[in-house]
Order: sequence, then C-alpha cells, then structure tokens
Amino acid sequence: MELKVVRSMWGAPTGIEAALEQTVAAGFDGIEGPVPETASERRRLAALLDGRGLGWIAEVTTGLRPGGPDDWWVPAPRLTVRDHLAELLAGAEHAADLGAWFVTTMCGYDAWSLAQNVDFFGAALEIQQRVGIPIHFETHRCRSLFNPWITRDLLLHFPAMTLTCDFSHWCVVAERLIDTEGEILRLCAERAAHVHGRVGWAQGAQVPDPREPRFQRALEAHERWWSMVWEAQRRRGFETSTMNIEWGPDGYTPLLPYTEMPMVDRWEIIRWMAARQRRRFDNVPLVAA
Repeated sequence: MELKVVRSMWGAPTGIEAALEQTVAAGFDGIEGPVPETASERRRLAALLDGRGLGWIAEVTTGLRPGGPDDWWVPAPRLTVRDHLAELLAGAEHAADLGAWFVTTMCGYDAWSLAQNVDFFGAALEIQQRVGIPIHFETHRCRSLFNPWITRDLLLHFPAMTLTCDFSHWCVVAERLIDTEGEILRLCAERAAHVHGRVGWAQGAQVPDPREPRFQRALEAHERWWSMVWEAQRRRGFETSTMNIEWGPDGYTPLLPYTEMPMVDRWEIIRWMAARQRRRFDNVPLVAA
C-alpha cells in the first residue's frame, strides 16, 4: 500500500500558481481544497494540477455563511437538510467532472436531531451513487459528526458510510485524548477512507507545535489512531492511503499578543509532519486494529 500525502489549500499562499509551485517543491502528491465557484476557475485549476502532476481531493463544505458573522463557518440554523444536500450534490458533480480523487465533506450540523441526520446521510449516500464519485464524511466540530458517539450511531446505521478521520476535533469536544473510546476508534478505522494529519489535545483542535515535548503524548496518540486506520485499510485491500497534512492558520495557530504574529512557522510544521508520517508509513510496523 502506498501513502499519498497532500497539503491543504487552507492557509496556502495567495494565488493558485504560487500555492501549487510551493506544493510541488515540497514533494506533496496533491492538494485538498474547495471546488472553485465558476466554470472557468474549475477548468483553470484542472489544467494547473494536470500540468504539475498533482492530484486533487475536492473539499465540499455545506451550509457556510461567507461574508456573515465572525463564525461564518458554522452552518446557518435556518438551512435545512435539503439545503445541505443541494450544496453537496453541486460540489460532487463538479468534482466528478474535474476528475477529483474523491470528495471529502464537512457537512451537516451538530444541532440536528438523529432523525435529521439519518435523513441527510441516507440521501447523501444516494448522491454518491448517482454522481459516481466517492464521498467521505469528515469528523469535525459544529458538524453532524462532531463527537465519537453520534458518529458511531450513524456508522452502524449506514454500513456504506465512509469517513475522513480528523480525530483532532474529537479531542477538544470530549476534552480528552480519545483512547478511552477504543471500540469507536476501531469502527472508524474500518470505515476510514482519508485522514487529516493534525494533532489535537484536550484544549484545542491543534496543539501549538507537535514537536514540543509537552505535546508528545498527544502526537503519539494520534499516530496510534492513524496506524489503526492504515492497518484496517491494508486488510481491506487498499492500494493507496491518503493523508492531508492540515495545519490551520486563523484560530488554530497561536498568535503573539497584540501583534497577531504567528508563534510558529506553519509551513515548517506541515513539511515536518509530512516527512514524519511518510517515514512511519514506510518503516514502522503497524499496530493491530
């Protein structure tokens, strides 16, 4: 099995060409980013990626409120299950047309009832079949899969449902490293199609610096969970595993007081994490899931 490592376009340099040149120079296999809004922008992205030999994971986020309040990324309460499904369908269709590897989606709403979530994911899986591109659902705060327990219930309800596993969010939601939820982690590993390589801790979805000794326990915990995913994928016959080294800017990277200057070099951390996980994948025996 091969590991393909991509970088997130969130926090990448302004301008797609500069971002892609940086990506190629650092040895990444592709990018993960949103579907461009216009047809001409989508065609341009496809051409730029093809010219550089880069793959693309299409990021489809439903229910955003751009230009709205400070928490614009939190779904608008007025949006219905049908609204979210319409946005997912449009994004999946564009992603399929442009040859994305697959769709990863931050979708749904943490305030929905179980019945609303069942309606949403049942229809989302039908979209996947209709459009013909894999759709993997991300574990993320403020979204339907915001904690381990609702995710477990939905996975058990929908045997065909697959995940983008960003375990960092669950650590802050549960306010602990989630080794306490071994049965759920094993279930997630069996359904994991894609991984976000960010390290969370009890007080945040991203430790300030994963190289710092005081965060070693959190780093090693996430690496155990990722190894569980890789082992499960190997047993399921995957030829390729994908990981997005997503190390976020605003609100995730700590800033110096009064200056708003980042306290760490995010790109340096992203490259460090990518190299570390490639070594682990190639050389470290995988733990049993």
